[in-house]
Amino acid sequence: MKVHILGSAAGGGVPQWNCACAGCTTARRTGAHRTQDSVAVTGDGTAWYLLNAAPDIRTQLTTAGHLDPGPGRRDTPIRGVLLTTAEIDHTAGLLSLREAERLTLFGTGTVLAAIPLIPMLRHYTDLDVHELPIGDPLALDGGLTVRAVVVGTKVPRYADPGVGDAWVSALRITDDRTGRAFVYATCLPGWTETFDDFLKGADTALLDGTFLTDDEMSRETGLARTPRQMGHLPIADTVPALRRHPDMRAVFGHLNNTNPLAGAGTQAPVEVAQDGQTLEW
Repeated sequence: MKVHILGSAAGGGVPQWNCACAGCTTARRTGAHRTQDSVAVTGDGTAWYLLNAAPDIRTQLTTAGHLDPGPGRRDTPIRGVLLTTAEIDHTAGLLSLREAERLTLFGTGTVLAAIPLIPMLRHYTDLDVHELPIGDPLALDGGLTVRAVVVGTKVPRYADPGVGDAWVSALRITDDRTGRAFVYATCLPGWTETFDDFLKGADTALLDGTFLTDDEMSRETGLARTPRQMGHLPIADTVPALRRHPDMRAVFGHLNNTNPLAGAGTQAPVEVAQDGQTLEW
């Protein structure tokens, strides 16, 4: 299995276009830019699936190399998009994929019902929409299987909360030939027993690294909202739980511009994802 990290930042990226905080100012000066959270995964090197579609998806795909189109004029190795939330920073990139001859989209019933882009996309491409079952395995091309678990109920600001309660999911993608597994959970509001069980036996996990500490937002921006209220478990509170998974490689993505680990050359106490990084096993 191969996982290509297309983007490693939270919504808005680093630097955010309208932000002059210390982190964004440093990122502009050093060129340490991060695009928004999205991942590509494959089991055979031929069939690739996107995990979320960030607003930066066009740039991410054109710079990835192994996701180039061909040999036919409109051939693409991308077989579909699996959505973990209905948030704008995870779905706006679907508009950039509208030129696909066929676009296959997976998400929970709640997420699919909430996204206003779906009716629009039907006018541009042959859109094939599938509900992502919770708990049950779903076969993907290239010898992969995906299983989802609901981890959060945070409703996007634009969305109707009445369409369901499966708003935020984590994905476990397994290579059917080897049994090795990758867990993607970059929006994780809390470490529950259910999620801990979901993680057991995984080889690698890309986890929520939005914030480093619980007081980060109040300290850096003066805002009273805590990371948990924003749907994100701070890295400092995740690390103790990882001791129960000593053989698993844990990488932190979806970094906010306030997170000091988002900067270039930062000595991080944990492994931090980088745009363009490949995880392979």
